[in-house]
Amino acid sequence: MNQELDYAEMLEIPVSTVTVTKKKSIFKRRRAAAPNADDIKERVVESVNERVGASVETEDLSDPPAGKKSFLKSIRGDRAGMVLFGEAIAIGVIAVAIFLTNVFMPHSAINSVISMFASPSEEQHEPAYSEFTLGNVVSVNSGAEVTVSPSGVLSFTAESSVYPICSGEVSKVYGGEDEGYMVEVSHTSTFTSVITGLSQVYAQQGTKVYYNLPVGYSDGTREVQVSMYDNGELLNCYDVSGAVPVWKK
Repeated sequence: MNQELDYAEMLEIPVSTVTVTKKKSIFKRRRAAAPNADDIKERVVESVNERVGASVETEDLSDPPAGKKSFLKSIRGDRAGMVLFGEAIAIGVIAVAIFLTNVFMPHSAINSVISMFASPSEEQHEPAYSEFTLGNVVSVNSGAEVTVSPSGVLSFTAESSVYPICSGEVSKVYGGEDEGYMVEVSHTSTFTSVITGLSQVYAQQGTKVYYNLPVGYSDGTREVQVSMYDNGELLNCYDVSGAVPVWKK
C-alpha cells in the first residue's frame, strides 16, 4: 500500500481506489473492535487526495448507447472522406461553370485565362504553292492546245471539260452565259487559281473540288484562261508540258 501511495504522490494525481490487504494477526487474543477494510480504504483515498490537492471526481465510464457511439465514430472516422467529397463537389461545380461559359460566353475573360495556360498546339503546316502537283486543265481527249503567256496565264479555245489545276475549295463564282462564268478556287489561305470563260459551272461557292473532277465546261466559242496567284500576285514560274502546267526548277 505504501508503494501505491508513494507512486500516486509522485504523479500528483488523485486516487480513486487502493488495495488494502489486512493480514491476520498471529496472536489470537481478542482485540477491541477494529475498523474494517472498507473504512480503511476510504480513509486512505481521502488522505491521498488531500495531500495532492485534488478532489476525486466521478465519471461515468460506461459505454454510450450503441447508436450514438457508432454515429460519433462514423463522423470522426469519415472526416477525411468528407473533406475529399467536398473537394470533388467543388471541382464538379467549377467544371460545369467552365462548360457553360464555353457554350454561352466563348470570348469571356475566364476562357481567355484558361487558353493562356493551355499548352499551345503545334501549328498545322500549310504547304507552299510550289509543293502542289499540278494537273490537266482540259480533258485528255479534247485535243485542246494549251499555251502559257509570259505573264503566266494559261489559255485555250476548244470544247472540253475544264479541271482545277489542283484540289481546293470554290471561293467565288460569278458571270453568266453571255460573258462566260468565272470560278475562283482556294488551294490554301494564300494560293488561289482563277478560271474564266466557262460556258457552264458544275460547283457552287463553298464546294470542295478535286484535280481529277471537272469544275466546268467550255463549248469552244470563247477563250478559257487559267491564272494562279500567291498572296494576290500572279505567278509565272511554270511551263506547260502538253496540257499540264509544270513548275520551273
